[in-house]
Amino acid sequence: MDPQYYMRLALELARSAQGQTSPNPLVGAVCVKNGRILGTGAHLKAGTPHAEVHALAMAGTDSIGADLYVTLEPCAHTGKTPPCTDLIISSEIQRVFVASIDPNPSVNGTGIGLLKAAGIEVITGILQEEAEQLNQAFFHFIRYGKPYVTLKAAATLDGRLSTQNGDSKWITSAASRTDVHHLRHTHDAILVGVQTVLHDNPFLTTRLPHGGKNPIRIILDRHLRTPKTANVVTDGAAETIIFTLDSTESTTTFSDYPLVSIERISENGSFLNEALKRLADKEIMTLFVEGGSKVHSSFINEGLADELYLYMAPKLIGNGASLFMDDTRNLMAEGESLRFLDVRQIGDDIRLHARFLKED
Repeated sequence: MDPQYYMRLALELARSAQGQTSPNPLVGAVCVKNGRILGTGAHLKAGTPHAEVHALAMAGTDSIGADLYVTLEPCAHTGKTPPCTDLIISSEIQRVFVASIDPNPSVNGTGIGLLKAAGIEVITGILQEEAEQLNQAFFHFIRYGKPYVTLKAAATLDGRLSTQNGDSKWITSAASRTDVHHLRHTHDAILVGVQTVLHDNPFLTTRLPHGGKNPIRIILDRHLRTPKTANVVTDGAAETIIFTLDSTESTTTFSDYPLVSIERISENGSFLNEALKRLADKEIMTLFVEGGSKVHSSFINEGLADELYLYMAPKLIGNGASLFMDDTRNLMAEGESLRFLDVRQIGDDIRLHARFLKED
């Protein structure tokens, strides 16, 4: 059987845990011998056994002389769990197929080196592009020390996020709004600006028919105007972090709400960039930004946006705010470039999924 067949199965296993493993990567593993699958596994949650452990436990002693397919280089260090390389070696695996190298400095080739030193043949690069796409957020988090930022916006066909007086309910269909809740479920945190809190009083929770994981709620509020009556303060459904300037004169506190905390940031430097670093320190790896035009424009202008989901409804307004507002770019060459990853119809709307193109 083509090695890509088993690696593709491992990738599907990894993908099944999307939104659950942060700040760890998504990993799947398949143990195969003589064309027969002996064991499969996926990493389900940080601190729990890795994919290789599940696959080899299922295979048992049949793993002797078998092949192991794993979507990410096996770990070689002791963290919350023992190193997977030790288990692979003791299981007497004959060959290990690895899709992508782990950029974590604690691994980054060390795992492969240990396997080779033990006499195990290692083949790398099987479906590497697909594997790296799957763990795009993890790779970004490790390399840059900041969450992977995905912008989400709903717009009319003429590119308006709201009418001139700020009305935006509802631009898109119920099917699109349900799809957004699926995306919320797969992200660690969700971010809006204080204007959204004041205007819409959102819950920023995941509301799906069969439940879902609520992301941590992040509010950008430079002058601490978030009211104590806001749903993100009072509902107790998820943690809420409010970022404000350390120079703000507001004396508002949220001591009566244990799930609400305030993070103060100096006026020196980038407010957004510092907020992202603070979130990374809290092991928030993926950030879903549902802010309005000003918030989205700030992320784009500062080069902090990584991906975009844009839901376009078959409506025309003719006025109002657009996704990106910047009157300093006068040439087409100064525009922001993206690459489409996926285009699909959801209900009556079109969902565009794109990645911002950046220079490393």
